[in-house]
Amino acid sequence: MAGLRRLTGRDPVGWVLSAPYAVFLAAVFVYPLGLGVWIAFHEYTFTAPGATVDRPFVGLDNLTAALSDPQVLAAFRHVAVFLVINVPLTVAGSLLLAVALNAAVRGRTFFRVAYYVPYVTASVATVTVWLFMFSEDGVVNGALGGLAPSPSWLVSSTWAMPMIALYVTWKQLGFFILLYLSSLQNVPRELYESARTDGAGWWQSFRAVTWPGTRAATALVVTLALITGANLFTEPYLLTNGGGPNGASTTPVLLIYQQAIQQNHPDRAAAIGLVLVVGVLALAWVGRRLTEGRD
Repeated sequence: MAGLRRLTGRDPVGWVLSAPYAVFLAAVFVYPLGLGVWIAFHEYTFTAPGATVDRPFVGLDNLTAALSDPQVLAAFRHVAVFLVINVPLTVAGSLLLAVALNAAVRGRTFFRVAYYVPYVTASVATVTVWLFMFSEDGVVNGALGGLAPSPSWLVSSTWAMPMIALYVTWKQLGFFILLYLSSLQNVPRELYESARTDGAGWWQSFRAVTWPGTRAATALVVTLALITGANLFTEPYLLTNGGGPNGASTTPVLLIYQQAIQQNHPDRAAAIGLVLVVGVLALAWVGRRLTEGRD
C-alpha cells in the first residue's frame, strides 16, 4: 500500500473511488469524440450490422468540403448571430436580476423560484407557450397591432434567429441567476458600506464592488453560455420546424443531425463537428480571458 501511494502520489482509495466515473467519462465522451475525429478523416457511411465496407482515409477532404459548403458557412453565421444576442443578454440580465434578488426585497424567495421555473421546465412545454405568443395571430402580434412584422416572428428570415436567442435567454436565465447569487454571497458587505461612506451611489458601488466581486462568476457564465449556445439544437428544431424558414435558423449541430442521420453522411457531419469543437474552445478561451482579467 505504501509503495502504491508513492507511485500514485496520493491515497490509492481515491483512485479506486474515482475509477467508475473515469470509465463513464471515457465511455460517453472520450471514445465518441475520438471516433468522431477518426470519421472526419475517412469516407464513412452507416451500414447494416456485419456488413464489410471499405472506409478509406481521405485526409482533409471532408474538412475542405465542410468549410466550402455555403450551407455550413450559413449555419455558423446563424449561430454567431445567436451568440451576439444571447451572451450579452444572459450576462447583463442574470447579473442585474441577481443583484436585485440579493437585496432585501419583499417576495425575494418567490421571484427566485419564478425565474428558475423556465429552466427546469421541459422545452416542449415552454416552446408551445412561445409559439402561442409569437404566432401570426398570437398575443404579442395582437398587442403590437400594425407594428408586428410580416411574416410573423418565427417564420421571418430576419427575426427567426433573434427570437430563438431571446427564448433561450429567457429559459436559461434562472440557472445563471443562481450562479451570480452564490457569487454575490461571497462579496463582503463591508465593501458596500465603505463605498457608501465614501459617497458612492448605486452605479459606483456596482462598478467598484459588485462587478469585480463577481468576475469569476462572469467568466463561468460567459463560458457556459458560449458552449450551450454554440451547441444549439432543440430550440430551432422545435420553434422553426427544423431550421426554417428556408434554413434561416439552421445551426451547426442541427446541420450535423441532418447530414449524419437523415442523409447518411456521418463523415461530413463529423467534419462539421470537429470545426465546431475547435471554434467553441477558441471562443471559450477568449471569453474567459476577457472576463477573468488579471490577478
